[in-house]
Amino acid sequence: MQDLRNFRDYYEVLGVSRETSNEEIKKVFRRLARQYHPDLNPGNKEAEEKFKAIGEAYEVLSDQTRRAEYDQYTKYWNQPGFWSKQTTRAKPGDSRGNGNKVDYGAFPDFNNFVDQVLGRRKQARTATADDEPVTTAPRDPFRPGTTKAAYTVNARTTRRDIEAKLTIPLERAYEGGLERVRLQEDGRSLEVNMPPGMYTGQIVRLREQGIGGGDLYLKITVPPHPYFKLEGNDIAIQLPITPVEAILGGAVEVPTLDGLVQMNLPPGVRAGQRLRLAKKGYPDADGERGDQIVEIQIVVPRNISPEERDLYEKIRQIETFNPRADLPI
Repeated sequence: MQDLRNFRDYYEVLGVSRETSNEEIKKVFRRLARQYHPDLNPGNKEAEEKFKAIGEAYEVLSDQTRRAEYDQYTKYWNQPGFWSKQTTRAKPGDSRGNGNKVDYGAFPDFNNFVDQVLGRRKQARTATADDEPVTTAPRDPFRPGTTKAAYTVNARTTRRDIEAKLTIPLERAYEGGLERVRLQEDGRSLEVNMPPGMYTGQIVRLREQGIGGGDLYLKITVPPHPYFKLEGNDIAIQLPITPVEAILGGAVEVPTLDGLVQMNLPPGVRAGQRLRLAKKGYPDADGERGDQIVEIQIVVPRNISPEERDLYEKIRQIETFNPRADLPI
């Protein structure tokens, strides 16, 4: 079998088989991306290169069309004449006069090959008054002008990846959805559909949204929340309750990222005691949620009604509990 220079087996990069489902590939990618993320491996060049390779592999295999094309065209690496210099450039899917044997000798290496067959050639783009990136055909000099001002970026603009920062509140980072990003590089404003369960340090790659057809990398920051505190994939909160609720227990409403849920307090719950709401925490790289930790705070009322004061006086007269009975003096 002939070698294909610079060939990369994307399935091997992600450690999955060719039969792996798209959903499983997504889970594997999120786990590996977090494991090799540069922010978690500062100064580790090997981890940085692994992170880039994982991103490229996921870009191809996560899309059904690109994955099918990759699977089809990678079959050609062992065919005779792959590196022939006498052939003209082959087009994806062109097998005229050669059955299923297509000579791709015009491709100098795998990078060139995969760019061609996956349609990752540079395209001219038009920036409109709405700052929305759109693909455009070459300008027709005989076509009358329009009332919409536009300019065409030269297709030979140097391809360059760029990075932008995006700060997202915890609730929106948890839910995902549309976020607007303004790029300092060229002033463009993009509306991006972000994935759920984002975390600080995560890198989201937007293909061909960089300069000249390069990629845009969004670096995510999720600032601390005033109420929900992340502890790994668990979420910790403090829940104030009354002395009566602490003594008698019962159902109380607890805030979560999904809204209010009911939790049953055990009778005699103590201040500082931590109770657990299963699967109400933050999702990890595989989409599995942690728990919500509820720390109890017993709050004594400052102002009470005359009726409440009478009841507390009656309780004091009949109560048998003495919290100072075991003091060591």
